[in-house]
Amino acid sequence: MNRWLFKSEPDTWGWADQVARGDVGEEWHGVRNYQARNNMRAMKVGDLGFFYHSNIGKEIVGIVEVTRESQPDSTTDDPRWDCVMVRAVRGFERPVSLDDCKAMPGLENMALVKSPRLSVQPVTAEEWQIICRLGGVAP
Repeated sequence: MNRWLFKSEPDTWGWADQVARGDVGEEWHGVRNYQARNNMRAMKVGDLGFFYHSNIGKEIVGIVEVTRESQPDSTTDDPRWDCVMVRAVRGFERPVSLDDCKAMPGLENMALVKSPRLSVQPVTAEEWQIICRLGGVAP
């Protein structure tokens, strides 16, 4: 199983919005970056990802699960863009800020730290363990 990080602006689509969708989940649509799209194309049903509030808060607030593999993005007719479907799994006891990630040994090479503009990014197994511990949830 692979691990990921999904970035969203909370004033557009926040953790509460994701949770409200329940088990139905939501398309992770609107991604218009080839690397982020390719990351979604690599995802499998059951993969987990962190839900990150970008711009406002700049913090990881929960965990989502991929429930549908990459398919055409329903928000565009352009065949270049795909998206996955994700559902909320659990929120964090404590949000993990970008500053926390930058300061934590073992996260210095995390894509969130090195490539902060990438909206969908991979997370290593070690990074997953560290972030879950900081967030107060079991990995």
